Amino acid sequence: MSKPKTSPKAVDDDNVVRGVVAEFTDVSALLAACERVRDAGYTKADAFAPFAVHGIDKALGIKPTVLPWISLAAGGVGTCTALAMQAWMNGVNYQYIISGKPFISLPASIPVAFELTILFASFATFLGMWALNGLPKFSNPMFTSPRFDRVTDDTFFLFLDAKDSRFEEAGAKSFLSELGGEYIETVREDDSPKAIPKFLLVGIAVLIAFSLIPALLVARMRVTKSTAPRFHIFPDMDFSPAKDMQQTSTLFADGRAMRPDVPGTVNRGEMDWNLDFQTGIDLEKLSQIDAPRARQLVAMMQSDAAVDEGDDVAEADDPEEPQSEDNSSEPPTADASDADSQPATDAAPADNVTAEKDTAEKDTADQPAGEPSGDEQPHSLAPASGPSVDTTPWLTENPVELTDAMLRRGQTAFGVYCSVCHGMDGNGNGLVNQRAQLILATTWTPPSNLHDQTLFQDAYPDGKLFSTISNGIRKMPGYRAQIGAEDRWAIVAYVRALQASQDATLEDVPQSRRAAIEKQQAEVKAAIEKAAAEAEAKAKADAPQT
Repeated sequence: MSKPKTSPKAVDDDNVVRGVVAEFTDVSALLAACERVRDAGYTKADAFAPFAVHGIDKALGIKPTVLPWISLAAGGVGTCTALAMQAWMNGVNYQYIISGKPFISLPASIPVAFELTILFASFATFLGMWALNGLPKFSNPMFTSPRFDRVTDDTFFLFLDAKDSRFEEAGAKSFLSELGGEYIETVREDDSPKAIPKFLLVGIAVLIAFSLIPALLVARMRVTKSTAPRFHIFPDMDFSPAKDMQQTSTLFADGRAMRPDVPGTVNRGEMDWNLDFQTGIDLEKLSQIDAPRARQLVAMMQSDAAVDEGDDVAEADDPEEPQSEDNSSEPPTADASDADSQPATDAAPADNVTAEKDTAEKDTADQPAGEPSGDEQPHSLAPASGPSVDTTPWLTENPVELTDAMLRRGQTAFGVYCSVCHGMDGNGNGLVNQRAQLILATTWTPPSNLHDQTLFQDAYPDGKLFSTISNGIRKMPGYRAQIGAEDRWAIVAYVRALQASQDATLEDVPQSRRAAIEKQQAEVKAAIEKAAAEAEAKAKADAPQT
């Protein structure tokens, strides 16, 4: 039970006693006096010294501060706030699949949670320290004593507060005298003016007014519209000279911003000499119908010197081969070979040549795979079994062993790399496509529906699908650098399984799961019949009475 506070003893109407202070000449005498004051039952006492005195808090009986607990509690609030905020934003308010990760992921929330923990704890510590010390305090009654100035030099002071329940001015002086205090005096209220000067108030008001300007500008921007960014805080990032994929560049003779791999480049751990596996093309058949392309495939797996030598041999064998193929190191997909086969001297500006090639590729890609667009149609974009445009001998069967583990591996890779555009079910309506339609993106090319018959295995061989994943098509970039060859074949296998699932019958489902599916079928059928009956009844009720 707390004791009632005692009001300071008034000496007269204009002078209030704040306590009694005594001087000591050495730190040992001060510590001994503090212990005697503590033992006497005084709880509102303070000591002043020119330097920090170890053990002075224990001698005065000062209890540990609660500030660490305030910091801990504020840090916990910051952690909970960050986790709740991210769970609501990512899991409820704005769901967005990123590389197949769950909407609410604890590891992904740790950085923000850490930052808010530190922020909340810092503010609580700073403001709690001010509150516990009664700050801001513009004056202290001890400053009224001229002798107190020596506290920063060579004198120690012990102060008994008049707010202490045991305080009595005469008794306190006598007690301090017994403790060895050499000079004892009464501390009175500071009678200096307490009103804040007007010029300071005006300055504070002006400062507050100026500090509101940024907030007002932000508020105005939130209710107005503009076609240009409001601020370019990082102009070099807003207007980066870096080129995006499929853009042209004047830095290179071929006008391509996307540079091919250095000849002979092999991903770490993928030194595999099986070219059929690496390209999706039957090399033996290709060498019979297109020997230069076959030699280029072989050269790609050899050293740079071997590539140059191979190109020279190719040029010697075929004098009319365009020179632009000397710089080509793309995989021998039809896209790459067609692009490289454009003569470098057909048009003067390299940008125009590349722009025309990009436009031709886009126009051709936008057409159905079964419709040839003319002589300029790239081979890889035409169906293998359609018109005789595509002569590439693609692998018709997946070279990897199809197991349950391999299909699950392909499902995982598909969910990470493909589902954001093609959707988890492969119908071409992934979150990126939905977002593009929502914002009416004019340059967006919708991804293919993988259940289109032109992409089935008989029309779009496995090797061609593997090459598309590796090298890209239209605005889809190639994933050869991100996905290993075995994983790319696993994706091909999963896509085939995904396509087959659309025409599956109940007999294709394992016996253990047929009962659950039949139950779902019955529930759906009942729901449809119920909805149809309700619609029919409503139509009859709404029909005019004759």
